[in-house]
Amino acid sequence: MKRIECVIMDWAGSAVDYGCFAPVAAFLNAFKEIGINITMEQARRPMGMAKIDHIRELFKMDGVGEEFEKIYQRPWNEQDVVAMNTKFEEYLFASLANYTDPIPGVIPTLDELKKQGIRIGSTTGYTQAMMDVVFPNAARKGYTTDNCVTPNGLPAGRPLPYMIYKNIIDLAIPSADCVLKYGDTIADIKEGVNAKVWTVGVVLGSNELGLTQEEVLNMDAALLSAKKAEVRQRMLLAGAHYVVDSIKELPQVIEVINHKLNTNN
Repeated sequence: MKRIECVIMDWAGSAVDYGCFAPVAAFLNAFKEIGINITMEQARRPMGMAKIDHIRELFKMDGVGEEFEKIYQRPWNEQDVVAMNTKFEEYLFASLANYTDPIPGVIPTLDELKKQGIRIGSTTGYTQAMMDVVFPNAARKGYTTDNCVTPNGLPAGRPLPYMIYKNIIDLAIPSADCVLKYGDTIADIKEGVNAKVWTVGVVLGSNELGLTQEEVLNMDAALLSAKKAEVRQRMLLAGAHYVVDSIKELPQVIEVINHKLNTNN
């Protein structure tokens, strides 16, 4: 019988850092340093990509490149991307350890899946140096994975599928049919789709929703429901097979997938 043998988790916004705030703050501060005020919505839009690719996408956005040209009397170039990445990393490393709290429900749910023999892999938009901060800090708080793959040393990060492929090899998973990718960004969804694995998006705690736990708890129920529905729709349109409110729903989703893997439906 076929079954899900591996869940590949994203990190910020999916497993740790509810709302995916660490990189957002660093992007805002880095661009502000060169005189450009990007919005939180702009900072979040390419989230999940390798960070230098994320910066490149920010420079390409309407208004950002034009503002750069207005200030510096020339178009932005690749050297500017590299320089911005250095600034971004300085801001991120200064605060990264503070954004490693596991998202509620993640540890007990994955413990339940591990008892079923499911391996836990992971992919990220963070570099290896960033994960060298995140991984041990999250581990001290009880969250670990069986494998962690960064874009370092691979042809590309998200939305391309190479990090998922490396997890499959590292964890010796025999078929992509037996793999589930779980994440909170559109880049996560596209990564899973491109790898042709089962792909599940999460709404609460996600970069796409962009709210703190306190904001979620205090928000008007109708407004929260509308915001969640909008995120769900974006993820489904990006190709997600399923979208859950929280990771607590993941074992039920896996049951459904396991049934599908063993029927003609």
